[in-house]
Amino acid sequence: MQLWQWSALFLLAAAALGWAGTSVAHTGDEIAERTRLGGLLVGMLLVAAATSLPEIATVMGAAAAAAPNLAVGSLLGSSMANMAILAVLALTHRQARVWTSVEPAQAQVALLAMLLTAFVAIAIATPVGVRVGWIGLDSLLVLLLYVAAVARINNSRRSRAAPSAGALAQDGSKVIDSDRRWLRPALWRFGIAALVILVAGPTAALAGKGIVETSGLSETFVGVLFLALATSLPELLASIGAVRIGAHDLAVGNLFGSNSFNMVVVLFADLAYLPGPILRITDPAQIVAVAAAIALMAIPLATIVGGKATKRRFEPAALVVLLVYAASLALISRP
Repeated sequence: MQLWQWSALFLLAAAALGWAGTSVAHTGDEIAERTRLGGLLVGMLLVAAATSLPEIATVMGAAAAAAPNLAVGSLLGSSMANMAILAVLALTHRQARVWTSVEPAQAQVALLAMLLTAFVAIAIATPVGVRVGWIGLDSLLVLLLYVAAVARINNSRRSRAAPSAGALAQDGSKVIDSDRRWLRPALWRFGIAALVILVAGPTAALAGKGIVETSGLSETFVGVLFLALATSLPELLASIGAVRIGAHDLAVGNLFGSNSFNMVVVLFADLAYLPGPILRITDPAQIVAVAAAIALMAIPLATIVGGKATKRRFEPAALVVLLVYAASLALISRP
């Protein structure tokens, strides 16, 4: 296939991912309301996992095709792109300041994403070579850290929440029964959108590898830019849809949660890369993308923690995020 054919396939896969991301946002908000779990947890876990399906399928496809730098670069580039998406949301949504209108617990989700990303950087810079089968021990530790941190965030959030007996109808029966009845269609729609994401993800990976081979660009650059942007489309449209319906915690939790989950996906890449631990042979140049991802997460985190809700609609820190994102891409693209 020629370059234009790979590019056309890439655009078709990206369009499918975009539709599915929009659907995930609407059904995710419905699930959050009917289960009363809240936008933060549903965004961080359910929506983030669904919108990260392209990353799972893409990096496994790239790793199985013996393109480890394309796989890892896609994950790091996706984390960078997610923060650029967060900045765009803050700049375009003027009805309310998105970053300062979310739960304070979002800071814990952001810190988790930064911690896991830093851990991956250490594994790339100083590989220990310890493995379980062909899988690196560092990849397994990322998963364990993620599970422990999510449990801690959930327990902390529950302890702060006021106990509630649940809403009652006029006859005294709990309305949650009706919510459960209407929950099943939302779950079905969510599952269909997730399936579309799962199919379109490997297609984007295949097209991305084709672009690498026919254009002469490096795996790291294509992974961090083109492939990462395609696999971040679900997060983009899901977050836009969530912000439009006022579900700010769902949108922000989805993006920070996706960055955390991206690092867990390293384990899936390790599973698909049979020659050995994937982080052990990852190009150290990927650390530039790691540093950029952490810096991009630190800026909105500082605003969430120290920002105050004001009448001013403009979020100047969002411009800084976009400038850092552009500068990072310029550095990564250098030979």
